[in-house]
Amino acid sequence: MTYWWQHAVKPLDEAARAMAGQRQNSLTKPPGSLGRLEEIAIHLAAMQGREKPQIERPAITIFAGDHGVVAEGVAAFPQAVTQQMLANFVAGGAAISVLAKALGARLEVVDVGTLAGEAVAGVVRDKTALGTASLAQAPAMTPVQLNHALAAGQRATQRALAASADMFIGGDMGIGNTTAAAALSCALLDLTGAQMAGPGTGLDAAGVSHKATVIDRALALHGFLPSPPAPPPLAGEGSIAVLRCLGGFEIAALAGAYIACAQAGLPVLVDGFIATAAALAACRMNPAARDWMLFAHASAEPGHARLLAALEARPLLQLDMRLGEGSGAATALPLLRLACELHAGMATFAEAGVSRED
Repeated sequence: MTYWWQHAVKPLDEAARAMAGQRQNSLTKPPGSLGRLEEIAIHLAAMQGREKPQIERPAITIFAGDHGVVAEGVAAFPQAVTQQMLANFVAGGAAISVLAKALGARLEVVDVGTLAGEAVAGVVRDKTALGTASLAQAPAMTPVQLNHALAAGQRATQRALAASADMFIGGDMGIGNTTAAAALSCALLDLTGAQMAGPGTGLDAAGVSHKATVIDRALALHGFLPSPPAPPPLAGEGSIAVLRCLGGFEIAALAGAYIACAQAGLPVLVDGFIATAAALAACRMNPAARDWMLFAHASAEPGHARLLAALEARPLLQLDMRLGEGSGAATALPLLRLACELHAGMATFAEAGVSRED
């Protein structure tokens, strides 16, 4: 049986990449002098299939879900904060709300599995269930729930495309989700809880140690403890099992959205720790999805560096951010826009009448 997330992704346009590279080499500057801004413009050209890429209609989608593992005492904030933040996003009071407004970005909030029993005005209700099970006691999701959460990400991508989005940023909200993301990452990278657990929303050293212990219990329960020598990376059906047992609804929705974006040819700007864990899961499920991902920033969450290394990703910024919500990606978006403006707006040597050495 073939699942939708296994379908081929759109190939990058290598002809557009070549044309963009030629243009960069003809601009009035020493070759390579704009560093990674040149690389970004050229890669966006391949993504968008045109010599001069632009980002005019960015779409930000926040997926929210609650986590049963909070009952294990792994979070510094009460679980009620997840639901309270839904209204804050819509009211414009959250960091990502402010950033989206400043950027002129479309902002959508999707309740994919919070404990909120009633619909929240202004929030898309694509409910999988009222929170996951505790990953330290049972699989976080049933197969049906996982499929729903993945498809919720696909549906969000379709709405972004219908709004003519040309860049997708996925955000997350869910008290306890750094534990789920760390556990998921441990299983996919063959690591222990101590190697991935971090403070999340503000745990002290004892809290981080306890989180690592809970993660190791979950890894043992589901058969994902690291085993020397390290086995091959989990991929395909193996990665799906990891996501079902250790992930969260919002993490699965992010993974589904990333794959759907790659299939449709919509560039993705990946946020921090949670979003990158979802990106790793997405790339294990459909490796070609990696071509459509840019990485925004290096999170202050310690395990993020391991995820970036596994994905061979170089983040654009390092600002010690660890908020989630897609805020780091939104902060990096102006860099992408400036890269495009420089690429399209600078004069060539011929246009400017400036001599160059051959």
